[in-house]
Amino acid sequence: MNILPKTDKIKIPTDKFIKYALNYDRDYDKALAFELALGYNLTNYQMLMDNIKSDLDKYSAVPKGNRGHGERYEVILKITGANGKEANVLTGWIDDINAGEMRLTTVHVVKRKGGKTDD
Repeated sequence: MNILPKTDKIKIPTDKFIKYALNYDRDYDKALAFELALGYNLTNYQMLMDNIKSDLDKYSAVPKGNRGHGERYEVILKITGANGKEANVLTGWIDDINAGEMRLTTVHVVKRKGGKTDD
């Protein structure tokens, strides 16, 4: 299994959750998917961040190439949410060559065929 490199230096920007992934005004469908599938919203986003951080080294990282800013990776985690349900959550990472950190770039609930969330 290929673990995400530099898990000791990961950075999970709060803005990825409060301004994007869990913000209904910014991305309604993504925020709804997180709330329905896992019970996460703007009031408990820190729990989701902690969940990702604590489980990251339990799943394989798939290299996605380097577009000039650092190697990119994708990790899909099976997360148990605040509502007790489980769902797959896709996380995207970049090994930022300028900052010297592994940073979260994207996060969303993985959808199954037919558009339903994986819950």
